[in-house]
Amino acid sequence: MTDFFKGIPKIAYEGGDSRSDYAFRHYNPDEVVMGKRMEDHLRFSVAYWHSFAWPGGDPFGGQTFERPWFGETMELAKLKADVAFEMFEILGVPFFCFHDADVRPEGRDFAENTDRLKEMTDYFAGKMEQTGVKLLWGTANLFSHRRFMAGAATNPDPDVFAFSGATIKTCMDATKALGGQNYVLWGGREGYETLLNTDLKRERQQAGRMLQMVVDYKHKIGFEGAILVEPKPQEPAKHQYDYDVATVYGFLKEFGLEGEVKMNIEQGHAILAGHSFEHELAMAASLGILGSIDMNRNDYQSGWDTDQFPNSTLEAALAYYEVLKSGGFTTGGTNFDAKLRRQSLDPEDLILAHVGGMDVCAAGLKAAAAMLEDGGLEEARAERYAGWETDAAKAYLTSATLEDLETAVRSGPITPEPRSGRQERLENYVNRFV
Repeated sequence: MTDFFKGIPKIAYEGGDSRSDYAFRHYNPDEVVMGKRMEDHLRFSVAYWHSFAWPGGDPFGGQTFERPWFGETMELAKLKADVAFEMFEILGVPFFCFHDADVRPEGRDFAENTDRLKEMTDYFAGKMEQTGVKLLWGTANLFSHRRFMAGAATNPDPDVFAFSGATIKTCMDATKALGGQNYVLWGGREGYETLLNTDLKRERQQAGRMLQMVVDYKHKIGFEGAILVEPKPQEPAKHQYDYDVATVYGFLKEFGLEGEVKMNIEQGHAILAGHSFEHELAMAASLGILGSIDMNRNDYQSGWDTDQFPNSTLEAALAYYEVLKSGGFTTGGTNFDAKLRRQSLDPEDLILAHVGGMDVCAAGLKAAAAMLEDGGLEEARAERYAGWETDAAKAYLTSATLEDLETAVRSGPITPEPRSGRQERLENYVNRFV
């Protein structure tokens, strides 16, 4: 045991009347919602990078956090793991996620990176056996080191492409060894800043080929989890190849991967793409590629991905409505890809940020479930499109020609009149539940 969280109790559900900061008011893991335990619906996960590797900087200032595990030795990496698993137990979360660079120091070369990752994989395996905490997903950090300044899969240097692919392989091996339920690819540098030095067609082909190799390797090693791509617009590259769900789906179709790869969708990234979170979730669900989510929020007055903890029950309810409507998570879950504000220095801040986020998600889930069970939104949607249930209208989408449409109009009487979309009424309806 470490003493980093000394004096902080294990967080338990106490209900809405609790006055304690160290209690859940909405998140009751054993509460049954739509026939399933709340814990099994939400499948909470802690992001290793923001909680334990981030030093508290922003675009205008450097480190503000001082953590006893900060440093570039394997001993400190293991101390970091000890603290992390203590936090997982305090919160009672069932999962965590990590990049390779979060958990091991940077080595002299690829071989040393691999050896260090393997050592930490073995260390994690012991911690996971002791605590029962599982791995939601693993991934590779192919964006922080200067070698990736021009991308990883899309890099103009084939040596960087090879280094990136080899790193992905080692991270997939680690994820499989730890029983990870997904493997995520986030193309943080897979974009460009200027067309003056960029070959778009070549870079897309490189990215597609890398993803094909990932899928091939998944099947070769018998990895049973899902391969997930995480859309990421505008940051850091001005033009990203993985801009949003629709863009990524077109990319998957282009390379024959739409049946092999799903999406890990982040609220903050959706906002940067000019969408709502629920839009991206609904789009992915409609395409059959909704896999997992990163739960956070952005500062709506800032122009970058601020990765704050969620605090809006309304936003959470609209998001989980789409998740539940699609059938809920299978291998995916709710990963808190969120970080403290750089002035929130204390160990208590790290615990309480997650407590608040978990409670908001739980309240949102319960509101979403109540809306689905009530059925008001789906009834209104069905009524709006009811005209398409006639045989004549169905033929418009199958066998009809433009000449047939003209005949139908002329034989009328077809004089379409606009009908209200009832948006405000439906917004009022949603607010009854949150």
